[in-house]
Amino acid sequence: MTLIRIRMQLFSILLFSLLNFIVGANATAAEPPGIDLLFVGDAMQHQAQLDQALLEGDGKRYDYSKCFTLIAPIVTEADYAVCNLEVPLGGGPRYSGYPCFSAPDSYAEALRDAGFDMFLTSNNHCLDSGDKAARRTLTALDNLGVDHIGTYHDAARREQLIPFIKDIKGFKVGFLNYTYGTNGISPREGMEVALIDRDKMRREIKATREAGAEIICVAIHWGVEYVLTENANQRAIADFLKDEGVDLIIGGHPHVIQPMKVVRNERENKDVLVVYSLGNFISNMKTTDTRGGALVKVRLERDEAGKAIFKNAAYDLFYSAKPTGKGSNFMVIPSSLSDRIPAAERSHWIMFENSARRIFDKYNEKVDQLN
Repeated sequence: MTLIRIRMQLFSILLFSLLNFIVGANATAAEPPGIDLLFVGDAMQHQAQLDQALLEGDGKRYDYSKCFTLIAPIVTEADYAVCNLEVPLGGGPRYSGYPCFSAPDSYAEALRDAGFDMFLTSNNHCLDSGDKAARRTLTALDNLGVDHIGTYHDAARREQLIPFIKDIKGFKVGFLNYTYGTNGISPREGMEVALIDRDKMRREIKATREAGAEIICVAIHWGVEYVLTENANQRAIADFLKDEGVDLIIGGHPHVIQPMKVVRNERENKDVLVVYSLGNFISNMKTTDTRGGALVKVRLERDEAGKAIFKNAAYDLFYSAKPTGKGSNFMVIPSSLSDRIPAAERSHWIMFENSARRIFDKYNEKVDQLN
């Protein structure tokens, strides 16, 4: 009798182990190990945004705590989130909007608290308040504990900090950031801005790959403002980056959305994501196509050989709502919560959404809306 019980117990243990193995294998097959990256476009700071933030802070501080509360759950859900900080953090006491931006540190702090891990600083407004403010921006971001790329204290520091490779749950992702220019403002005293220069980009991409990056992402400031499709120059640069082995090409600057496409690098037998423009993340711009923007969620996985690959991407839209008075602020509202858009702005949201979807439906290739 005792021997029978022992045999039955052993059989139960073996059966339980086998079932666990089957369930585990199925779960692994259904959900391959991977990570999600999230990108948004231009984080602007116009004078009306400054004025409202100061009002919300009772005239004593600039309060942005309400700006990103609705979008934050989507941002924090990603394993790593990136935004374009298109303002220097000038340090005050005075701040300014267009045409020469300067924003308080609390603006970047609110973006960080919303879940953004990396701030891009190479854009046409990075030198708006001079070299001192550009350098101060880097120090302020360091103090906030966030990653940042694109501008550097000097050329030596750029050499030291590139390659920038982030280990995200075991995936080694290299990030680079470049801009077409700085609105005609030249850096002084050695301040370094990463410009679109094919020779330098080629060297830095190569160095990033050789330093161990499994995936390379280039965030790039390019294109023509307010134009809803990419131009020949953007396509040529994208082809160059693709041929250099870049996996993700994420664009900004036009302040409106532009198409997203998955293209093929035949030489390396891999897919490459090209996002021409994500539009504005938050701003006080007023024309229909500038009132919102897109986010793109990028999935990285490992193939059967364990190699990291770009798997797929999907987009969603959001709207930058304006304040309705004291007690409110500019707010980024995802499409899933469009019922939270103030009634006075619903028509603007509908026009923005319809325009963006027309472009994406017509020109996107293998990049669909998030479910």
